[in-house]
Amino acid sequence: MKDIVNEIGLAHREVGADGETRTILVRRRYHAEVKDVWDAITTADRIARWFSPVTGDLREGGHYQIQGNAGGEILTCEPPHHLKLTWVFGGGTSEVEVRLAEDGDATLLELRHTAAVPPEMWDEYGPGAVGLGWDLALLGLVLHLRTGRSVSDPDGFGRTPEGADFIAASGRAWGEAHRAAGATEEQATAAAERTIAFYTP
Repeated sequence: MKDIVNEIGLAHREVGADGETRTILVRRRYHAEVKDVWDAITTADRIARWFSPVTGDLREGGHYQIQGNAGGEILTCEPPHHLKLTWVFGGGTSEVEVRLAEDGDATLLELRHTAAVPPEMWDEYGPGAVGLGWDLALLGLVLHLRTGRSVSDPDGFGRTPEGADFIAASGRAWGEAHRAAGATEEQATAAAERTIAFYTP
């Protein structure tokens, strides 16, 4: 349990804003070669093992659909370093960009999710509404790259004691990033706690 929760501290988080456009950024190292990480995030059978089943034409200009989640168009696909796609979910369209770089004997992954967020939603949940979901997904990627096994059941994980601890730690980490971006202590803490409650079954 402790090892899973400690994964939170291995990621760097940033929050950006430009009017109603909000950006969350997660950066972390994976102890795997760039080509292996790229294969894990762009190959349908491997995506299903750490995230969720995906269908579609998984190449630049193609469209994809993640089961029970987002779909969209693949805007940029430059193996093995740069992936950019639209993220259509819940009636809204945003963009997700992933960059991979060699970092010694590891791979540095940077994920940036940019969306126009209504002020009332941002005030209610803050960056954790999106960031916590990506923390759960990237934990699945960590475990898949480390063990090779399938770990694509975030809902089931959230119902375990270690899952609840991970969700709470992630929500509070995004609260810290929110404060660093200029939110008050009260705003960041309240938004983080509401997000944790939302994600906790």
